[in-house]
Amino acid sequence: MNFTFFASADITESLGGMGMAHVRELYLTAAESAAKLLAAPEVAAAWREPSALPKLSVNGLAGHLAGQIFALPKVLGEPVPIEETIPIHDYYARASWIGSDLDDPFNVNIRTSGEKDAGEGPAALADRAGVVVRDLRAALPAAPSRPVRRPTWGPWSLTLDDFVTSRLLEIVIHCDDLAYSVDLPTPELPKEAVETVVDLLARIAMRRHGATGVVRALSRTERAPVSISAL
Repeated sequence: MNFTFFASADITESLGGMGMAHVRELYLTAAESAAKLLAAPEVAAAWREPSALPKLSVNGLAGHLAGQIFALPKVLGEPVPIEETIPIHDYYARASWIGSDLDDPFNVNIRTSGEKDAGEGPAALADRAGVVVRDLRAALPAAPSRPVRRPTWGPWSLTLDDFVTSRLLEIVIHCDDLAYSVDLPTPELPKEAVETVVDLLARIAMRRHGATGVVRALSRTERAPVSISAL
């Protein structure tokens, strides 16, 4: 597999030279796929069942997936932050939730907020996700390049396009989680969207497990580590 790793905080460089318009389009296409998955009857049928993720119900997982769509209007509606803008890889290096225990307060909040977003039921969640994606189709391409941040972060912000990339990562991962949980095929997403996420995950995994472990996992089954999970 040929990895092209990101290295810079600059929008164009940090996205491997794709440019902001392209990563936004990848995100929007993935978000449309996520909204369609949320509307699948299989999701509604398994709504109260456990998901493939420990301690997370299907409805909580669906709500968390939809949250990756709802997050964009929220950050775009906030004032431009004054906190330092950091590169996306610094963001993941600072993320205390990576590798944290399931009962860590951050992970508990993920479960409760997902269930809250899904509180009105599968049809309402899918409808809301579909409406937001349609609105973002107009709003996101036109949004100026600017920093954004969420209140749960430390004293830093991200460029809008790095934030979009981080939400793309969440959508790619959680579409697979949700589809697997309800016995559906994982949605087919654009090759470049998946490659962007794999590039990002590989860098996070290398930081967590070391370069040698990642290289062995990708090339040498006989001495590969048990896990190189990025998250």
